[in-house]
Amino acid sequence: MLEIKPEPESRAQPESRAQPKSRAQPKSPADPESRALPDEGVPIAEAARRTGVSVHTLRYYERAGLVVSPVDRTSTGRRRYHRLDLKWIVICTKLRATGMPIRGIRAYAELVAAGPGNEAERLALLEAHRADVLARLAETQENLKMIDHKIDVYRGSLAAGEADRLWAPVTS
Repeated sequence: MLEIKPEPESRAQPESRAQPKSRAQPKSPADPESRALPDEGVPIAEAARRTGVSVHTLRYYERAGLVVSPVDRTSTGRRRYHRLDLKWIVICTKLRATGMPIRGIRAYAELVAAGPGNEAERLALLEAHRADVLARLAETQENLKMIDHKIDVYRGSLAAGEADRLWAPVTS
């Protein structure tokens, strides 16, 4: 059985990564804990709504080997998703949204599905992905600096009444 453990509240985080904990904030629509789940699970359309992905994406994740345990089926063969399924799907979507390739998510899913004993490999995979995300964030920050500079140039030129002096390509 898949067990997804929440991070301990007391886990020390570097100051730059610490997130304020506010229990009063409403949960997002993609939070599978936002409403009670029936014991029999939810159909695929409801699972899609609760996780913020399409029905097609849920089926794809299953076909691509990204789920860590088989999705339950009714006697008529319809999928039924349970809380752990929804939590795992949210993890997959966050990994994907941060640029992890499908093969990386599949590798992570295979490690998790294999059970205890490979935690160091899981950690290494996640740390490598985190390093990639941080590198992309740094690049995005540099690009944002250039955009901010261009905005400042345009604001200054408009305020000074010199917008007509801004460079523009001339066609011959």
